[in-house]
Formats: sequence, C-alpha cells, structure tokens
Amino acid sequence: MKTTLAEVDVVAVCFPANEKIGPGDRFIVNEMAKIKRTTKVAVATKTDLATPEQIGKHLLDIQALGAETGTEWAEIVPVSAKAGDQVKLLEELLVGLLPEGPQLYPDGELSDAPEEAIVAELIREASLEGVRDELPHSIAVVVEEMKLREDRPADKPLLDIHANLFVERDSQKGIVIGHKGARLREVGTEARKQIEALLGTPVYLDLRVKIAKDWQRDPRQLRRLGF
Repeated sequence: MKTTLAEVDVVAVCFPANEKIGPGDRFIVNEMAKIKRTTKVAVATKTDLATPEQIGKHLLDIQALGAETGTEWAEIVPVSAKAGDQVKLLEELLVGLLPEGPQLYPDGELSDAPEEAIVAELIREASLEGVRDELPHSIAVVVEEMKLREDRPADKPLLDIHANLFVERDSQKGIVIGHKGARLREVGTEARKQIEALLGTPVYLDLRVKIAKDWQRDPRQLRRLGF
C-alpha cells in the first residue's frame, strides 16, 4: 500500500456520509500521512443518504481526522454518485491536481497491474452488478490461484482461476449467492466472459463466498485482503 501511494500523484479517500469514521478509515489515513509528496483528496460519498446537518458534521470529522493524522487535504468534496451531485466537480478537481506526464504504457496496453489484480477487479465488478445499493464497498476479491491446466494440449489451453469473494455479514453473503446459488452462477458467467475477452484464453472460474466480519474496519484484515 505504501509503495502504491508513493507512486501516484493524487489519492482520493472515500468516507460514506451515512457512516461514522471508524478504525479502518483512521488506519488508511495514517498510512497515507506517511507519504508526504502525494496529494490527498477526501471525498464524502453517498450524501443522498444523509441530512444537511449530518453532512456538515461528517465534513468536520474528515477535517479533524486530517489534523489528527497530520494529513493535509487538498480538497474535501461531498458527492452523491447516485444523484449525480458534484461528481463532475470532483472529476474536474482531480484532473486539475494531476501533472501532465509522459506516456506510461505502449499503445494497446491499458495497465501494468498484475493479471491477478485485474481479474479480481473484473470479478468484483460482476458481483456488484445490480446490487451496488446494498453492497457498494462490502465486497473484496482475492484470487487464490490462477494457472494453466497442465493436462491440456497446447492448442486447447484452459486457465483455472480460483477466487474468494469476501463480505462482512451473513446477509451480504446471501445477496451475493442468491436463491440456490443462482446469482453467484450469473456472477461467474459474466466475470468469466470478461476475463476470457481480456486474456484471450478459455477460463474455468471457481468462486467461493466467505465472511470476513467487518473487514473494512479491521486493519489486520485490510492487510490480509491486499489493501
């Protein structure tokens, strides 16, 4: 995490306006504070779910967290992605904070992230489809194994991927799995299509849903899940 923060120009931290700032938020901001050169932006999200009074207090709490941790916020911006409030403003602010730089990747390459990280994000996006309101930030995906199946001929490869989807509560696990596993099968089908299109190789995708209680607010679990 520290290495990543040191390599970027701007980092934005999201604090849902309908939730109190907790230990997980404090842990992340403390880690950010150690990287002095990176510009930090605080984003108060989901303002459509909070009253003006709650939003005002939330912004003050974010400011206080910055002072407490020695983090200098370049901007503190309240937004609602659902309502579209100030999303364009946030985009313009972030672009304005970014320095112009050289082309980082050759034409045709979109990222230098490891394939496992890209695969995990594709699975996560598929798992959130249609349930973003219920599970906006509660799913973490860890690819446990990704390798070509050994007994396949060279002209008919098959990539085996085994991944775990971590949620925080039993109720969230039920949402992800669906009735008799129907939704998890849909997630697997959609994610597999996206992964195959990206990697150009047929994929066998095995997904398991596990509970990591309140992982977003537990520094140890955040580290275990790669944050």
